[in-house]
Amino acid sequence: MLLLISLSLFMLLLTTLVQVFRIQQSLQRETDHQESHRLAVVFQEQMQSDLQEIHQQLTWMNATMAGLCRLCPWDWNFFQGSCYIFSQTQSTWKASVSACKDMSAQLVIINNAEEQKFLKSWDAKNKRIWIGLSDQHNEGSWKWVDNSPLHLSFWKEGEPNNQGDEDCVELYGDGWNDSVCNAENFWICEKPSSPCPGL
Repeated sequence: MLLLISLSLFMLLLTTLVQVFRIQQSLQRETDHQESHRLAVVFQEQMQSDLQEIHQQLTWMNATMAGLCRLCPWDWNFFQGSCYIFSQTQSTWKASVSACKDMSAQLVIINNAEEQKFLKSWDAKNKRIWIGLSDQHNEGSWKWVDNSPLHLSFWKEGEPNNQGDEDCVELYGDGWNDSVCNAENFWICEKPSSPCPGL
């Protein structure tokens, strides 16, 4: 009988130990799950913080790049969507056309009164300045360097007069004058501005 009681107690103890072990495992799994969940929340918060920092850095970099972005190359002037450079040297009309082409530009084409006024404002010393207009190929048929016909003009009074085979046009004083193409004048190149890359 004592043996039977001992065996029963042993079985009860063994069953209790198994139950305790299972409960411990269950608690451990729950603890691990909670720890895993806590770590996931911490990781998510850290990622959110890192993303905010990256966003702030990108915002700062965009602002910096926008400050560096230029619509026109250095030494060029921006006006109405175009870039202009004013020569510091004098050349013939043909050499001026070539100099502009070398800069991926063209001798200036004047499209409106505002542009005419802008170009004249540069010339404080009343210099003679080549523009991209001539009638070299057909006398009296004025064409721009892009081969477009003349529609709007700012001729000085009495001009053009073709005195001495004057086939090229210069900006002079308050208007335009036809002149011999071999004369050496200052010149103005024009090209489209380059938009800043999307930031």
